[in-house]
Amino acid sequence: MRYAGARHAGATEAKIAAIDDETSDLITPRERVALRFAEKLAVDHRKVDDALWAELRGHFSEAEIIELVANATLFIGWGRFNEIIGIDPA
Repeated sequence: MRYAGARHAGATEAKIAAIDDETSDLITPRERVALRFAEKLAVDHRKVDDALWAELRGHFSEAEIIELVANATLFIGWGRFNEIIGIDPA
């Protein structure tokens, strides 16, 4: 379930497996910064520092950053909702 959207968008199983591998060349620098940003938002949004914002702006437009924030926070919220009411993510 966690990677259903990635699969739907056409990501290969190899690319999905590489998501957590900081050394993989299957994940582009642009994708890598988006993943780090989403992880920070999920764990503690207050820890998104100026350096990460600058890195994001080096890869994404302001509109794309807004879209990243919107999508990440929606999925984070749904994940928390599901956990609270006991829905199994599998």
